Amino acid sequence: MKLRPVVDEMQRAFFASDASYDGIFWTGVRTTGIFCRPSCPAKKPRPENVEFFCSVGDAMFAGYRACKRCLPLETDGRPPDWVAALLAHVESAGDERITADTLRELGIEPTRARRWFLQHYSMTFAAYCRARRLQRAFTQLREGVSLDDVALGHGYESHSGFRDAFGKTFGAAPGGSRDGDCIVTKMIESPLGPLIAGATNQGICLLEFTDRRMIEGQLEAIRRCFQMALVPGEHAHLTKLEAELARYFAGKLRSFETSLVAPGSEFQERVWAELQRIPYGETISYVELARRVGRAGAQRAVGHANGLNRLAIVIPCHRVVNASGELGGYGGGLWRKRLLLELERTSQPICGPVARD
Repeated sequence: MKLRPVVDEMQRAFFASDASYDGIFWTGVRTTGIFCRPSCPAKKPRPENVEFFCSVGDAMFAGYRACKRCLPLETDGRPPDWVAALLAHVESAGDERITADTLRELGIEPTRARRWFLQHYSMTFAAYCRARRLQRAFTQLREGVSLDDVALGHGYESHSGFRDAFGKTFGAAPGGSRDGDCIVTKMIESPLGPLIAGATNQGICLLEFTDRRMIEGQLEAIRRCFQMALVPGEHAHLTKLEAELARYFAGKLRSFETSLVAPGSEFQERVWAELQRIPYGETISYVELARRVGRAGAQRAVGHANGLNRLAIVIPCHRVVNASGELGGYGGGLWRKRLLLELERTSQPICGPVARD
């Protein structure tokens, strides 16, 4: 495993644009989805929006794309002409599979490409191509493109093929996770857009709309939180959740029974527990929520805890509104919050895909 400086030292180097650390670590900016080398001259983000990686491969596999200003793929110097031409070919080819025969037609021996990418990017050429395809796929998912169109449009013959690639990108083998458990992930279609769900043996730990901002970073955060790999597959908890969501969107389910696991700070867990006590079809204000958790006047704090809820819909943070009656914020988008509240108010089903306002 490649060693890297301690976080404090990497922060110092990045915010000082210290070029001596180029090639030692790379920096991802959560708010833009871009990764840079330490010496990047661009305006520096807020420290809480930064994470660090040991290699280009780690950054790409976390869903980040290369900065066009500091060119982190060229941290160790501009690549040789044959590599530059190959990188350009990857970009122009889109989702076309680049095979060993394709490389030979370009005058490049596959073993040479493999060695170069392993040495400079810590991943094979095939893995680099897969990461680029997945980055484009995740961008489409965030924009609301259906899972079928994304999976098939990016060269995958089935959902399972896309899930396999998803697992390779966002998680290691299950055997490497704590106590042999892992977070099993699954894409679930809904009338409000695709959701990604995750479950451990204890229960559902993740349910988010795939177009939520920086979903890739959230997946990495939950992997760190649970210290488990994320792998695609089926799980009894996911099967039950999918069935319950179908009934919910049909207006036939008022209370979820799926087991949940939602670790957080003591305050966050109090807030999330109180959210689950808000009756179906009703709303409360942030002011009232703060009062109920024993922190009267701390509506901003409870709002922040709402935003950190990793279990959309089943922990119903959408049922909290401003004191004025306005909807307030919602990580899945206010248009979804409005439709969820309307569904619960009327129990009228959402029968098909809903276009964003």
